[in-house]
Formats: sequence, C-alpha cells, structure tokens
Amino acid sequence: MEASANQRLDFGKMGYGCEHYRRRCKIRAPCCNEVFSCRHCHNEAVTALRNPDDRHEINRFDVKQVICSVCDTEQPASQTCANCGVNMGEYFCDVCVFYDDDTTKGQFHCKECGICRFGGRENFFHCQRCGKFLRFSS
Repeated sequence: MEASANQRLDFGKMGYGCEHYRRRCKIRAPCCNEVFSCRHCHNEAVTALRNPDDRHEINRFDVKQVICSVCDTEQPASQTCANCGVNMGEYFCDVCVFYDDDTTKGQFHCKECGICRFGGRENFFHCQRCGKFLRFSS
C-alpha cells in the first residue's frame, strides 16, 4: 500500500515544468488571471507586451491558485494535488508558493530574507549584525 502511495506522489517527477523549474503545476497569476509555468515565465511574457501600461511583475506571495500539470485541476496552493494526489513539487514552500522537483539545488526558505534560496541551508547564514545573507567560507 505504501509503495503505491509513493508511486502516486512521485508520478511525473522531473517530467513537467519550464526552463526555470521542474515542477508538476502551473500558477494562476493573480495580477492578470493568466496561467504560467512559473513567476519568471510570467514576468518574461508580460514585460514583452507592446503596451507599456500592460507590463507588470508578479508578486510571488500573492499566488494562491495552482493548476496540476498531471490532471489539470485548479486548486489552492499546496504540495499535493487534491484530485490526483501527485506531489506538485518535491520541494514546496507555502510562504513563497514555490515548487521544484529538482532538489539537487538545495532549496530552503530563509526566514530572515523572507524568500527561498538555493545552495543548501548548511552553506549559508544570515548575519544578525549587518542583515546580509552570506556563504560560510570554506
């Protein structure tokens, strides 16, 4: 039973996404109500619009709805699809609404920065004195 549950969670892993992230969902941009693979895809598309008044960037924290790439179900952001049960991202941050199947990047959420970072939490620290996010020296 546990094997089939894990197979369901892992179905399609690394098989979906865009040039920026491997993930099994798309986002609905709350600013324009359009669907994109990720916030970078959104920003690239809308900054290329002919009318400068239509150009804008998405606020990553405002994303509330995602669409499962496996079963096409739109739903509130969460790690697991409410319909088909796949993990929409092996890494998921509910603060940043960030999904990524490629965990070799060492994603983690930095509470002090307020965003997700790459490179492994064990390799960085947030300096309480200067407020900068820094890499440990080797």
